Amino acid sequence: MKVTARLIERLSTYRRNLQRQIPGAKTRIYSHELAALVGETPALVRRDLMTIGFTGSPAHGYDVPGLIAKIAELLDPPGGAGIALVGVGALGRAILRYFHRVHPEFRFVAAFDTSPDKVGQVFDGCPCHALDDMEATLRQKLIAFGVIAVPADAAQVVATRLVRNGVRALLNFTPERLQMPPGAYVEDVDLAASLEKVVFFGRLGATHAACPGADMAGPESCAANQDAYASDLPSANS
Repeated sequence: MKVTARLIERLSTYRRNLQRQIPGAKTRIYSHELAALVGETPALVRRDLMTIGFTGSPAHGYDVPGLIAKIAELLDPPGGAGIALVGVGALGRAILRYFHRVHPEFRFVAAFDTSPDKVGQVFDGCPCHALDDMEATLRQKLIAFGVIAVPADAAQVVATRLVRNGVRALLNFTPERLQMPPGAYVEDVDLAASLEKVVFFGRLGATHAACPGADMAGPESCAANQDAYASDLPSANS
């Protein structure tokens, strides 16, 4: 199974929309219905679900509970793996609050900060430790994933310490581009850059805003940015 970052993003979107927008009594869904919910093409939806080994039928579509469970099997973290947050400022606390309330399946088991006022406190179920205790805590709690919400000039040092102590993948909320060793994964979330794109394409109007990946020549390049396999798939309803 070939898994790309774009596929993971779409699967996450499929699941959220299935959980949120499909009434509980609706146990089947067609590809064109799911595509309409997420703003993709039915062909792309069908190809994504085939990629993860989930099949439907032209007559009955896809089983909704089964599809949600299949996506969860692929995306949800293993039960024994915890997540660490470094940086318990305003952004860090917002991250803890959001996942604690909306996505409790992601277990934040330790947070780290340099502020004596925060060390020893519990934020949305997550205990805060001194940054000096990070190495011992990471190994004791078998933490495999990390979230970085520190000032940009501290991000690389923090990332290096995390990876050296067993963390395999990072979510980076700083604009710093991290240097990672082979085998370690980092996902960058630059909030300022994202907002700048929103403002820029908002000024241009709906034509470009509908496809921020398009170049300045016009929205026709949107099609080129879609997954190449979407155009040659069958048009069955499943």
